[in-house]
Amino acid sequence: MTESNEQDQLLKRINELAHKNKTVGLTTAEKAERKKLRDQYLANFREAFRSNIEMMRIYDKDGKEVTPEKVRQVQRKKGLRDD
Repeated sequence: MTESNEQDQLLKRINELAHKNKTVGLTTAEKAERKKLRDQYLANFREAFRSNIEMMRIYDKDGKEVTPEKVRQVQRKKGLRDD
């Protein structure tokens, strides 16, 4: 399952549980499932967001790279930069 598809499936089930919670309520097992799904969704989101930031290079209007040094260090550590 791809990351996007996994996120879509998690979000679909989270929304189903949210709807059920508003209409008839959730069982203890469903509340535990909702927490597990939310935690997994957030973990996946954070991982993808971190990866996007780590891959990013920022340039000013003159074309000079102004990527923050902290991001450059992470990129060097992961072998994404040669400088």
